[in-house]
Amino acid sequence: MTTDPEISLWTKTSRERVDAPPLTGSATVDLAVIGGGYTGCSVALHAAQAGASVCLLEAHQIGHGGSGRNVGLANAGLWLPPAEIRAHLGDAAGDRLIALLAQAPAEVFRLIRDHAIDCEPVQAGTLHLAHSPKGLRDLQTRHEQLSSDGAPVELLSAQDTTRRTGSAAFHGAIFDPRAGTIQPLAYVQGLARAAQQAGAAIHANSPVQALRRDGEIWHLDTPQGSVRAKALIQATNAYHAGLPDTRQDYVPVYYFQYATDPLPEEIRATLLPGGEGCWDTGLIMTSFRMDQAGRLVIGAMGDLGHAGSFAHRGWITRKLAQIFPALADQPLKDGWHGRIAMTADHIPKLVQIGPNALSAHGYSGRGIGPGTVFGRMMADSLLSGDPARLPLPPVPAHSESWTGLRRAFFEAGAALTHLVKARV
Repeated sequence: MTTDPEISLWTKTSRERVDAPPLTGSATVDLAVIGGGYTGCSVALHAAQAGASVCLLEAHQIGHGGSGRNVGLANAGLWLPPAEIRAHLGDAAGDRLIALLAQAPAEVFRLIRDHAIDCEPVQAGTLHLAHSPKGLRDLQTRHEQLSSDGAPVELLSAQDTTRRTGSAAFHGAIFDPRAGTIQPLAYVQGLARAAQQAGAAIHANSPVQALRRDGEIWHLDTPQGSVRAKALIQATNAYHAGLPDTRQDYVPVYYFQYATDPLPEEIRATLLPGGEGCWDTGLIMTSFRMDQAGRLVIGAMGDLGHAGSFAHRGWITRKLAQIFPALADQPLKDGWHGRIAMTADHIPKLVQIGPNALSAHGYSGRGIGPGTVFGRMMADSLLSGDPARLPLPPVPAHSESWTGLRRAFFEAGAALTHLVKARV
């Protein structure tokens, strides 16, 4: 195994490029955006297409955070089943969010087509896999709720799941044909490129060091420049740094992945022949998918920079062989991790951080579709002055209790689970 947790496979294989020099000098715009992930780049693209002047500032490279490190599953909805979303938000707000995010994969794949984003798009659906009999019961409940809402999902038997995955390790699955897989870093880089082509100014390596409001104008200072803006969107999610006055609470949860080399064709043809991306019902979740070159990418919760990372590395090799015995001798090469901004209720938050200023965070592992949709709708709302166009009602602030303790609990639980299972 070769592991640099900060350098993902996606960095090495992305065919998209965006020229985003650091901000130098001063700029005056309609809308300033902090953060170059899915949400921020979607904001920039849609605002520029609407005719607004836009300046996006990213502290590192475009897609440096979770947008460039995730699994690449463009799913519909949130982690929560519909009944739980409604229980948290109420029927009216819950219904609206469910309907919006049901269409999120269609929006993602439409943007890919419209802007010729070279990100290995495969809209062949995803499989939510039952890792145990209890997991299957959970999926049956979820399937009933999704079907009641009109989602075109299918509950698969264990036999059908084996046929679709090439693995006999699962008890059944939900197949969602709306979803699919992408090269996640290439997608966000393509959004940034498209935003530039629409007229947005995109600046990487431009951390915002100071933020203030003077009269009707927001002022943002970077190491080499400054921006004056009528409106502001903060889209830093789990990679917020500095700017303590606009920081929102979340629990940082790490997710790691490893990839094989491109598999021999005789093996590759038997695994995920339909091209679906997968994740399971385990409390310490596992995901796997194939990339365009035929690498099997497998991942789970865990921090590769943590003292217990040896447990994650030992477990992932064993897990790969358990799911796909034919890959028992296949070495795992690239390994990396990223942070997820988890909220207690697993529902994203929109925060009114000031006049004409919004922050979005807490996608809880579902950033591709929701981030794209939230970015478009936040831009529309601020430019139109109509808060009814937001996907959720904004709150004045969001706080979470015991975030450090909960982060340690999640990591310790993942490490212990992987240590025990690696030795079984």
